Amino acid sequence: MLALYYAPGACSMAAHIVLEESGEPYEPRRMDLAKGDQRAEAYLKIHPLGRVPALILDGGEPLIENTAILPYLGKRFGLWPTEALAEARALSRVGFLATNVHPAHAHISRPERYATDASHFPDIQAQGRTTFHTLLKQIDGMLAGREWLSDRYSVLDPYAFTFYVWGIRRELPMGELKHYTAHRDRMLARPAVQRVVADEQVKA
Repeated sequence: MLALYYAPGACSMAAHIVLEESGEPYEPRRMDLAKGDQRAEAYLKIHPLGRVPALILDGGEPLIENTAILPYLGKRFGLWPTEALAEARALSRVGFLATNVHPAHAHISRPERYATDASHFPDIQAQGRTTFHTLLKQIDGMLAGREWLSDRYSVLDPYAFTFYVWGIRRELPMGELKHYTAHRDRMLARPAVQRVVADEQVKA
C-alpha cells in the first residue's frame, strides 16, 4: 500500500488529491510543519530536505519531489498522457509549476532561504509576490478555451489547483483570472477534491 506524507495546505495537496481520486487504499501520514515534524530524524531519512510530499511505495522505498511523484501516480492511475508529445507537454508543465511557480511563492513564505539579512526580507517578499502573481496569470492563459491543463483531467490539475489556493492565501485578486477560477470551480465539483479541502481545511 502507498503512504503519503503531507501537510495541510502544502504542495503535497496535489498528490493527496490524486490519491483520493484513485480510489486505491493508501495511508495518509499527516505532518505538522509548525511543530517541526519534518525535521524529525526519522523523517529526514525519508526526505533529507525535510519537506513534503514524500510517497512511500508499495515496497517501502521513498519517492520525493512532485516532479517524480505526480507523473508516477498519473501513470499508475491513468491520469497521465500516453502519447509521446502529450507526455512531453505534461512534463513541461509539471516542470513549470515546480521550478517557477513554487519557488516564486517561496520568496513570499520563506525569504530566509534567499538572504541572511532580515532587512532584505520585505524586498524579497514583494518581488516574490509580483512574480508569483505574474505566473498565475500565465496559468490562466494556459487554461483559456480548455477545461484541463492537458487534453483531459490529469495530475496537472490538482497541482495547478494548489497554486490557486496559495493565491487566495496571499490575497491576490484571483477572481480576475477567469479561466483559472473556472478551473478552480471544476476542481471543487470533484468529490475527491472536496474531501481533501475539508481534511486540509484550506480556503479555495
